[in-house]
Amino acid sequence: MSDFSYVCQQYGVPACYGRRVVVNGKGGTILEDHGHYIGVNFDADKPGVVLPCHPTSNVKYLDLGEPRRLSRSQQRYRDYLRSEDVFESFVDYLKSGVAT
Repeated sequence: MSDFSYVCQQYGVPACYGRRVVVNGKGGTILEDHGHYIGVNFDADKPGVVLPCHPTSNVKYLDLGEPRRLSRSQQRYRDYLRSEDVFESFVDYLKSGVAT
């Protein structure tokens, strides 16, 4: 998680991890700092789907909410994608024992 300091200072918005937002009429939760953008998991999407949104373009900031948890398999795949080790495939990653 990042601290969202750039977005907050540059755009003057209260962006932070777990904050509920409405973007273009769709509800969601901020989960990631994408530099100039906020990463939002919309309620209609699966928990692991995070889309970049401009912090001031049709965004209404609400109270803090509870982010939805990823399933165990979603978390393992996300760990694989973020891994600094080089694996030929996700299967190789699982076989390596890194994923527990």
